[in-house]
Amino acid sequence: MISIKMVVFDMAGTTVDEDNLVYKTVRKVINDEGFEVSLDEVLLHGAGKEKYQAITDILTACTHIPDVKGIADKAFANFKPSLEKAYTEKTIGTFPGVEALLGELRDKNIKVVLNTGYDRKTAQQLIEKLGWKEGVLYDALITADDVTKGRPHPDMIFKAMEQFNISDPATVLKAGDSEIDILEGKNAGCGLTIGVLSGAQTREQLEAASPDYILDNVTGLKKILFN
Repeated sequence: MISIKMVVFDMAGTTVDEDNLVYKTVRKVINDEGFEVSLDEVLLHGAGKEKYQAITDILTACTHIPDVKGIADKAFANFKPSLEKAYTEKTIGTFPGVEALLGELRDKNIKVVLNTGYDRKTAQQLIEKLGWKEGVLYDALITADDVTKGRPHPDMIFKAMEQFNISDPATVLKAGDSEIDILEGKNAGCGLTIGVLSGAQTREQLEAASPDYILDNVTGLKKILFN
């Protein structure tokens, strides 16, 4: 087994199956301000990012408005209540085999950390809806609220390492469904960076960040870590 002490998993699209609901909501709140941004554009420019930053970057890339901040502020103000409503109305689950994978990692004394571009309140609500318990299926949750700089900066991974007294990033694996997840892992110096095709971005988009592996879903980690 590769000497990995901690695995840092992205949430939506990686461990949580929510059918890109968060990015559909980002698209909705942007287009409610009078634009016609496509879901593909949202995924290209916003996937994996803290959501205010995602909205700002999408508006910058896809529109020609002079006051990006003003529109971003209005769209983001509508984002949290819109996403909460969407999550309430939609069934949220996990991908097949994910819970078993998390349990197996913890059984092998590998720390399981969830990290996300969500704020803590949203992430916690999502975890509660899944019925996941800290200390049972995962060891810690690190959100965009917990750091000054979000992805692709490595701050969330460094915070997780500090929490569990892990000094060598080469013993950390980062897995996510967007290019920015992979860049986050590389910027942290992670020993392995894994892209998964179960969420936001395509193989070609993930390949741009040169991950060590691209898997159909995170359950493929078993073959990498346990064989």
